[in-house]
Amino acid sequence: MRFSGSLLRQRLDLYERLMRLDRPIGILLLLWPTLWGLWLSALGRPDWLVVWIFVLGTVLMRSAGCVINDLADRDFDPHVARTSQRPLAAGTVTVREAWLLFAALVGCALLVVLPLRSWLLAGLCVTALFLAASYPFTKRFLAIPQAYLGVAFGFGIPMAYAAQLGTVPAEAWWLLLANVLWAIAYDTEYAMVDRADDLKIGIRTSAITFGRADVAAVMLCYALALGLIGAVGHALGRGGLFYAGLVVAAAIAGYHYTLIRERSPERCFKAFLHNNWFGASVFAGIALDFLASKGISA
Repeated sequence: MRFSGSLLRQRLDLYERLMRLDRPIGILLLLWPTLWGLWLSALGRPDWLVVWIFVLGTVLMRSAGCVINDLADRDFDPHVARTSQRPLAAGTVTVREAWLLFAALVGCALLVVLPLRSWLLAGLCVTALFLAASYPFTKRFLAIPQAYLGVAFGFGIPMAYAAQLGTVPAEAWWLLLANVLWAIAYDTEYAMVDRADDLKIGIRTSAITFGRADVAAVMLCYALALGLIGAVGHALGRGGLFYAGLVVAAAIAGYHYTLIRERSPERCFKAFLHNNWFGASVFAGIALDFLASKGISA
């Protein structure tokens, strides 16, 4: 019995690593733009049931995305130093187990959104699932697959609007575009870590496509993302705290420049991880601005 319990814990630990639950940065990068959409669509008063559904759905879909990513890359990951010990690459989890886990996670994610009873949201959920499942394969043929990742990681924005408003206005799509630009920035930093290995195995990334202009491209994407978010805030009549959040995010982007300018893999990875604070700063500005406006109106 002790052996069985130990074996079960071992398998669960492997599944946790396959879903990257031990590395929550991906969940956070998916969650922040979703929260931007939830707060802006509800003018600072989101339905808390919707919020919890989206938080749980984010965890499930990011986990499913990691599993399908490793399934797609299982022939490449053993040749990359950073990924060689992932469960599928190392052979400690079978392909059949991974497919079953992916199906279970997708099934749970679909069940989670059922209480919202929206055909528009259901259609967007199917689109989000397609984006998450197809993204890993775009690294074979797209010059900047990070742009596709940005659509997949930002699709919680139109879904948030659909859940709370029953429609997806233009501002949601502008926010999605801002997220695409942010994703190109942070995932290029991530791709700069593996550039040498990716060149050897033939995977395409923005770090390879941008070449020596990679640092400039990252900073330009940060600037354009913040500009678009600022434009949406201006259209919605947001106040000083909203823009203060963007200023903090801009300062964080400036700090990332100091990390990536020498193209050190370790410092580029540090910059990638630090993007959690970029997304959090934007959200803090949105949330605090709405709280302040409520206090004034009261």
